[in-house]
Amino acid sequence: MRAYEIVYILDSALEREAVDAKLEAFHGVLGGEITAVNHWGVRQLAYPIGKSKTGYYVIVHVDADPAALPEFERVVKLDEETTRYLIVVNEGQPTTGASVLAVRPPPPQPESDGDETGGETADDEADEASSSDDEDADQPAAAPQPTGPPEFAGARGRRRRHEGPPIVLLNYKDVTTLARFLTEQGKILPKRTTKVSARFQRRLGTAVKRARHIALLPYIRDHEA
Repeated sequence: MRAYEIVYILDSALEREAVDAKLEAFHGVLGGEITAVNHWGVRQLAYPIGKSKTGYYVIVHVDADPAALPEFERVVKLDEETTRYLIVVNEGQPTTGASVLAVRPPPPQPESDGDETGGETADDEADEASSSDDEDADQPAAAPQPTGPPEFAGARGRRRRHEGPPIVLLNYKDVTTLARFLTEQGKILPKRTTKVSARFQRRLGTAVKRARHIALLPYIRDHEA
């Protein structure tokens, strides 16, 4: 058995009961054990697929035998109400459109310098406040700590990566994060611009290709209003 993630794009006219019946038929051919099912529902496609501009998205996690994949794919391809599908090895990504970010440790708390009795005189506190004010006046203000996923900013279209929580697992369904690494024309930014590692850049390329295949990202940006 091996863990797989399957993304289905079905006909947007199907009801939830019809979708469940179709998935049961597909998974009956595939066999194995279903571990998670997430109905995204009807949403706009990033680009038209045939005559379809919308599709019903369903994400499924299943543990199945690799030997059953050829017959499963044959059955799915013959189904006229399946607009497109994608099956990949499940690397731990959630069924939602979110990536896994590292948790930053809390900043260290300053230790108190009080005496053994835990108290200080008013004169001592005044002297410390006066000296700290003088030091703050001489030193520049500290830059605020960035939060959230990596962001890009800069003039002349040269967007640079700001520090943020490292992306432990880049989810190809995380359109918001992937779009930060794309130019206005839809091309992937080079790592000399984004300052990411070569390993992350390879994963980024794979994630963008998968997102484009299931119409979560367009191949080119449409500049028409």
